[in-house]
Amino acid sequence: MRLRKPGGLDRIEAGTAESQPVGSGQVRVRLHASSINYHDYAVVTGAIPTPDGRIPMSDGAGEVIELGEGVTAFSVGDRVVSTFFPRWLSGEPTPEAMAEVPGDRGDGYAREEVVAAATAFTRAPAGYTHAEAATLTCAALTAWRALFVEAQVLPGETVLVQGTGGVSIFGLQFAKAAGARVIATSSSPAKLERLRAMGADHVIDYRADPEWGKTARKLTGGRGVDHVVEIGGAGTLPQSIAACRLHGHIALIGVLAGMAGDVPTAAIMRGNVRISGLTVGSRAHQEAMIRAIEANGIRPVIDTSFPLEGLADAFRHQASGRHFGKICVEW
Repeated sequence: MRLRKPGGLDRIEAGTAESQPVGSGQVRVRLHASSINYHDYAVVTGAIPTPDGRIPMSDGAGEVIELGEGVTAFSVGDRVVSTFFPRWLSGEPTPEAMAEVPGDRGDGYAREEVVAAATAFTRAPAGYTHAEAATLTCAALTAWRALFVEAQVLPGETVLVQGTGGVSIFGLQFAKAAGARVIATSSSPAKLERLRAMGADHVIDYRADPEWGKTARKLTGGRGVDHVVEIGGAGTLPQSIAACRLHGHIALIGVLAGMAGDVPTAAIMRGNVRISGLTVGSRAHQEAMIRAIEANGIRPVIDTSFPLEGLADAFRHQASGRHFGKICVEW
């Protein structure tokens, strides 16, 4: 599928391309699934400008069907999943490592096959379907880095997650697997019940309780939460700060509730709150996450799957806000 300028859901159309040869260090992957992220929505609606004819979708999962010279990490038939930053293999983020993002600064995975560097993929978790694997590239890895790279969550600590999108659901699953307590928010009573059924220790209806940050603090006996997975941005950050314990940590990973706004700087200073801005993670982070997923038997929550030709409908479902967990595309 290709996106025609200036963007918009009605500008996604089917296309063709010539098959490329496999070079040294590369693999050919037969793709079978992708998953929807807010980043992808920003691309297809034109909020993130891309060249005419860009192939969207940052997540891709499939099967290795051909190996280039020197590739030893994979075998033909291996199930693999893409990385969000193909050049960020390990270590600290650098401008060079983060210079390429499939579906944005390069063609993405809404296609039948791709030829790319072998290092642009990791193995998929054992037993995962292609759709399940495709949920990991962006949403799962963002939650993983927030909790275990930037925050280093410990058993018995309290984690606050917001809403029921992919990052927040993975954050709930990862935090519970680590032995942490979880406070989860949503504006839907039905979704709150599903969060509780998944293991959330406390749930808060943020629409009915605008001061939900104070409520979260009360739920910890007045101490405050240890970690927040902040997906809202400016619109929710003040409440996240209010929820935090002294020297608590906020992983700022989204702007769903606003890109700019008033920031209570005095509250940040008074609480010695640590705020880390982060964008997904490295290949090494992804490999560590997949080992943890296999060790703990974690499976992603998939709300709905659409066929590739229904990509625009998948984005419409995302925009409706009715989903719980990840929206996938399979072919």
